[in-house]
Amino acid sequence: MRAIWKGAVSFGLVNVPVRLYSATENHDVQFRQVHREDGGRIKYKRTCSIDGEEVSYDDIAKGYETEDGDMVVLTDDDFADLPNKSSKEIGVTKFVPADQIDPLWLDKSYYLEPDKAATKPYVLLRDALEKEQRMAIVTVSIRTRMTMAVLRVRDGVIVMQTMLWPDEVRAAAFAHVEEEQHATKQEMDMARMLIDQLAGDFDPDEYEDDYALAVKELVRAKVEGGEVQVAAVEEEESGEVVDLLAALSRSVEKAKAARGEAPAPKEKDSKPAAKKAAAKKSTAKKSTAKKSTSKKGEKKAS
Repeated sequence: MRAIWKGAVSFGLVNVPVRLYSATENHDVQFRQVHREDGGRIKYKRTCSIDGEEVSYDDIAKGYETEDGDMVVLTDDDFADLPNKSSKEIGVTKFVPADQIDPLWLDKSYYLEPDKAATKPYVLLRDALEKEQRMAIVTVSIRTRMTMAVLRVRDGVIVMQTMLWPDEVRAAAFAHVEEEQHATKQEMDMARMLIDQLAGDFDPDEYEDDYALAVKELVRAKVEGGEVQVAAVEEEESGEVVDLLAALSRSVEKAKAARGEAPAPKEKDSKPAAKKAAAKKSTAKKSTAKKSTSKKGEKKAS
């Protein structure tokens, strides 16, 4: 793993230098929008909705749309005056009981790894959180924005999870779910029986993303069956022009081989034909030279 942030956890007068690692990664299947006929990727131009002109990156700014649909354009100078902070400190503001933190408030997860010289205070904070069954409420600046987060312990490692702001959590206000309505005793007895039948310990290895596995198997089968569109070769950013014809030729041969078709004759097989063509050209040159010589002789004789 690669550290995405370096700083220190600060609680009281104790500083623990740490490195931040992303604790999760997305393995969702990613698709591209392509042309159905040849598999070429679809590209989009950045155009202005008012004048229809294509806009370069240098002319693109951030805009805030008001409730009335008006657009307020914000400049770099506007953002420079905002209360953005760039700090390398994870400041503990409070230790709270772990059961007071609703999982709904939690967002992105990160592992905290201590520097070698800071192992002892790191272990102290970890053991204290576990023994007291508490989480640490902290503030941290990631990508210039200050946010709330919690520190908790998982498998002997301190985990930091960023939190949503209060106005980002919606209220569950449903009129048809009233507190006065409750299940009957018979319904509860049947529900308990069902729960007992399905009771067990959570093992994440029992679950898998069957959709992603099925998509990957489908793609594998198509590749093995030769159902692959040859990707077009584009000019590289360095300005170096790729030999498109040679690249396409190699791609065609590769596609034919995948389909089990016989490869095209190699270059050495076409040498006899090339020699014949060269011989014809040589003969033609010699005959032309003879004619020219004979003409010169005729002129001298005359």
